[in-house]
Amino acid sequence: MESPTDDRAAPAPVPGPVSSAPAEPRQRWRLTFGRAAAADGEAPAGRDYTALWEKALVESGLPLAMTDAGRCRFALGAPLPARTAGRAELADLWLTERVATWRVREGLERGLPPGHELVDLENIWLGAPALAGRVAAADYVVSLGDAIDRTAIVAAAERLMAADRLVRERAKGGGVKSYDLRALLISIEISDAGGDEGTTVRLRSRIHPELGSGRPDEVMAALADELGEPLEPVETIRERLVLGDEITR
Repeated sequence: MESPTDDRAAPAPVPGPVSSAPAEPRQRWRLTFGRAAAADGEAPAGRDYTALWEKALVESGLPLAMTDAGRCRFALGAPLPARTAGRAELADLWLTERVATWRVREGLERGLPPGHELVDLENIWLGAPALAGRVAAADYVVSLGDAIDRTAIVAAAERLMAADRLVRERAKGGGVKSYDLRALLISIEISDAGGDEGTTVRLRSRIHPELGSGRPDEVMAALADELGEPLEPVETIRERLVLGDEITR
């Protein structure tokens, strides 16, 4: 027997959630940029510094890839202290369209954060490892205002490099933590131009996910202790970030 026809209208289907997933990235650029040093209190750090970059990226007019949280897909290689200048800092930027190099450069140079300049651009593989995970060390040059006895400071640097451990203390989380600076120190080189140019210290220190980073101010403090006299840097510059496959020693 056939079922009687039900003339009542069937309920309208409930619409499902509208997908708001961000567009997939189609291009990844590695930026090399310079940054001037800033006086105390003049340069933001952490999230505030990232926000400066995000503002510049939005103003670039480029097709920016976004995260699920609505932030630009942008990653800095390693933090740089405000009072330290950088000559070849690294960052990665993702786009949702393939864009020519000239257009990317033109867009970025439209409004970089204050004190920044674009040095180079490289179109890299989308699936390349995360930049921060590849940064293994940094090269610094520290200029000292007064000429220092070359023999004495070279000997002090050699003693630091010959040490098995250099136990130092670092403020962390409202307390003080001991750590081994020697495990983070790769090399120190001293040059003395003479005259008014003074002494220059070049050093390479590790950036390690567990041990932390060998900061130049901490290396200079250890060198001053070994030398037995204070060292007052006039300028500290991070010349470049060193990727893992570039470490030879």
